[in-house]
Amino acid sequence: MYRYDYIDRAFVEDRAAEFRGQVARRLAGEITEDQFKPLRLMNGLYLQLHAYMLRVSIPYGTLTPNQLRKLAWIARTYDKGYGHFTTRQNIQFHWIKLKDVPDILGHLADVEMHALQTSGNCIRNVTSDPRAGASADEIEDPRIWSEIIRQWAAIHPEFSFLPRKFKIAVTATAHDRTAARLHDIGLLMRKGRDGGVGFEVIVGGGMGRTPYVGPTIRDVLPAEHLLSYLEAVLRVYNRHGRRDNIYKARIKILVAQLGAEEFARQVEAEWAQIDHPAIDAPQAEVDRVRAAFAPPAFEAVTGRSDAFEAAKAASSSLARFARNNVHLHKQPGYAIVDISLKAPGETPGDATAEQMELVADLAERFSLGELRVTHEQNLVLPHVKLDDVAAVHAALAGAGLASANINLVSDIIACPGLDYCALANARAIPIAQDIALRFAAADQAENIGELKIKISGCINACGHHHVGHIGILGVDKKGEEFYQLSLGGSAAEDAEVGKILGPAIPADKVTDAVDHLVGVYLRERHAGERFIDTYRRVGLVPFKEAVYAEAH
Repeated sequence: MYRYDYIDRAFVEDRAAEFRGQVARRLAGEITEDQFKPLRLMNGLYLQLHAYMLRVSIPYGTLTPNQLRKLAWIARTYDKGYGHFTTRQNIQFHWIKLKDVPDILGHLADVEMHALQTSGNCIRNVTSDPRAGASADEIEDPRIWSEIIRQWAAIHPEFSFLPRKFKIAVTATAHDRTAARLHDIGLLMRKGRDGGVGFEVIVGGGMGRTPYVGPTIRDVLPAEHLLSYLEAVLRVYNRHGRRDNIYKARIKILVAQLGAEEFARQVEAEWAQIDHPAIDAPQAEVDRVRAAFAPPAFEAVTGRSDAFEAAKAASSSLARFARNNVHLHKQPGYAIVDISLKAPGETPGDATAEQMELVADLAERFSLGELRVTHEQNLVLPHVKLDDVAAVHAALAGAGLASANINLVSDIIACPGLDYCALANARAIPIAQDIALRFAAADQAENIGELKIKISGCINACGHHHVGHIGILGVDKKGEEFYQLSLGGSAAEDAEVGKILGPAIPADKVTDAVDHLVGVYLRERHAGERFIDTYRRVGLVPFKEAVYAEAH
């Protein structure tokens, strides 16, 4: 794993000290809230409905056990005993006092963490595959390039005040677990005919008020020129991006207006003008970063664990956990273990301080000191020996973290919604809880199979509702909370924006509507079809009829 060098440490510590002075001036009334707002946003601090919210960066979703323990300690000391993991692989603390923020930033700096660039019109936290370094089918560990981008983008003087926020995702497998095509820039690692590594460059994806699946503007970009090409993309955006209209300021609007071909032409022209050696990472620096992501010290064990097989045979709950939460690892005898933060009835993405400490202990004991955060608001132990999976499962079960529902109907993405967010029109958490409880029966959930439900409390789409197999958007109708349903979205390599089912429905009808949608799927599906497959084959009409016939 990458460790901060002296430049990283000095920068983060200096920023924490600088913000301490800014907070002191605000508390003393020397600056107004309007003057303070841009300063706090540069440090990941939001003012929400009930309190300040601090968003902490987790670059490419990778954490050490000590970092997670520190987050747990912050949750217990400065919040209400829990944290909320987000769709940007970050963590949010929703009940922070302004006077405590400088101390929190100091504690984060102690473990090489910060809240920089988690808000504001800058390049946000770079996200990546939560199975990076463990997946059997990856071309190369994508965190190498995610870290190089992080260093390049950290308070880049030209890109600190962009027309709008900017998000980058990097992945290196055929199956996309990063929603890359829904990012401002998505980078899909490719191997050329000559064996060299490069990237397919996707620009102009995004959700929110106007969702777009990003087009490819370059099929293969040699990896050694990644930074100069990204610089060219950002320069074209900086030059033409709409700073006069917040709703038209994202790069997706610019790409859509210019057209992908013309946007690509302008990027290539800008790239030709750039002094590549001055911007692209020197090979020695690439090698230094790559060395930080060298494979851990795996033990030489066989690819089959008799102890694990016997434990599964003796425990139906472990067998179910293995089917849904345990995945193939590139190293024989090891597995990738997903930890669901979606126990039915709980808040999606929330973890208590005690749960975080347990996961940190498990990562230290059983996962070679590594753990990950997913953009689907779950955690991952990436390097668990098959011999140890039963012990991990037992420990998780004792902490309420053994829900065997990864990618199933109750593994719901949901933003904080109107329970916390000042921008929201409607609540998202109670809707997610109600749906998860309706489908809490494990056999029923497994029979339904893969079904991605995503819920947003407003059009900003922090819950990624546009790309849910079933998407749910909260809307305000004369002071009442209603919900608009969409079907057929996908955030994977087959990315697609879902189609609106029909008029918005009241909150108390949403779970029944999802039940009807699932019923149509179970009735219509062919053998082996997922929900999304059946929808694509039969279309919107039978699903719409089932929901609105019942409503009337």
